[in-house]
Amino acid sequence: MALAMRHEPLLAAAHGGDPQALDQLLRVCRPDIRRYAQRHCLVSDVDDAVQEAMLILARRLRSLRALPAFTGWLIRVVQRECRRLGRAAFRFDPYDEEKLEQWLAVHSDDSLRLELAQALESLPGHYREVILLRDFEELTIGEIAGRTRLTPTAVKSRLHRARSLAREYLLGGENPRS
Repeated sequence: MALAMRHEPLLAAAHGGDPQALDQLLRVCRPDIRRYAQRHCLVSDVDDAVQEAMLILARRLRSLRALPAFTGWLIRVVQRECRRLGRAAFRFDPYDEEKLEQWLAVHSDDSLRLELAQALESLPGHYREVILLRDFEELTIGEIAGRTRLTPTAVKSRLHRARSLAREYLLGGENPRS
């Protein structure tokens, strides 16, 4: 993401308040933001992380003091959004990074995969479907609504409930089917 070097005049114009330059900068940055989010989001909420990162970019670019720091700053914005979304999905206290690290530290990658598979298997079918479409196939809410013939609101509701049940299974040791 060497955006600062490749697009220095565009970045300078957007930083200076040019709305057209900002619009163009957002278009230029989007693929890099998305690629970075795809590699770093815990729950594959890539679309949400990208959208939030772009909003932060649009709102806070003018407050950036050193334009050469743009790339590093933008990467940190995406990292924070990925962590925030991951914590929200598992209902971790947003200020308790230590709790998340402890939970992850006691699980190997293989045990995490196995527990996640078991949590997904434990979900009722209609919840499992939306969570797989969103978090594994990375479909948007609208695409899921079209595929499942549900309203976007119903998809969001099912996705929230599916994640809550999976979280209970993973962190609380409870069986969500009961």
